[in-house]
Amino acid sequence: MSKKRIGIIGGSGFYSVDEIQIKRRIHVDTPFGDPSDEFDIAELHGREIVFLPRHGRGHRILPSAINCRANIWALKSLDVEWILSISAVGSMKKEIQPLDIVLIDQFIDRTRSRKDTFFGDGVAAHIVFAHPVCEELRKVVFEAGHETGEGSRLHWGGTYLNIEGPAFSTRAESNLYRSWGLDVIGMTNLTEAKLAREAEICYCTLAMVTDYDCWFEGHDHTVSVDVIMENLRRNIIAVKKIIHQAILNIPPERHCECASALANSIVTDPSMISREQSRRLDLLIGKYIQK
Repeated sequence: MSKKRIGIIGGSGFYSVDEIQIKRRIHVDTPFGDPSDEFDIAELHGREIVFLPRHGRGHRILPSAINCRANIWALKSLDVEWILSISAVGSMKKEIQPLDIVLIDQFIDRTRSRKDTFFGDGVAAHIVFAHPVCEELRKVVFEAGHETGEGSRLHWGGTYLNIEGPAFSTRAESNLYRSWGLDVIGMTNLTEAKLAREAEICYCTLAMVTDYDCWFEGHDHTVSVDVIMENLRRNIIAVKKIIHQAILNIPPERHCECASALANSIVTDPSMISREQSRRLDLLIGKYIQK
């Protein structure tokens, strides 16, 4: 069995990894507080999987209150090298329909209060983030979708607008965002993607379209909680099939730039980094900073 683990972060409606052999459930302490919930350690196709429900089991945590730093730190500490992130989104284009799945390749940030870096407090680092998802992992997921017969619902690439929430957009905002030419709208994934890059973990978003955002003519008459939940249920069935195949296809070793994202990103003189910060960030910077 490969020691390199694969992480799955489940979003709205995706709170467990059924049909996968769960070996144990563990709590992880981090320097950044508590993660969203305990982690399931599971096995599939001879690979160890680490699963976390983003909003906590029972969906208890608002998007802006998710402790993404603790979540990603914990996954790193559990030897996760790949993250498959599942997220419910609204569509900003007619051609991206409910029940489609978008393999995101870009993000736009409209959040206000997210803690989206491990650095600061005396340590400065600046990751390259022009391409915010791992292209190698995205290709694996795309090919897995076609292998499972779900390829017709997949969109290769798309821009995800990350709003603050928890309220959805006003119609004026929705029309403004649509004029920017973006593809889907959600509340969670950008912060995860930034932190995963800082943690040198490959990251890929599977954005499940549940409905059109409120720009859509007749939105208020056709969208309800029942409709969204039914679309979520149907999308999750497809996503689980894709994930099962993707896990089978993920290579045992990485050859992408994600694995060395911090190599030339830390700008602070090592002699100026306090012992406390060295200990706190050792999981990330220990292989690059020798004092």
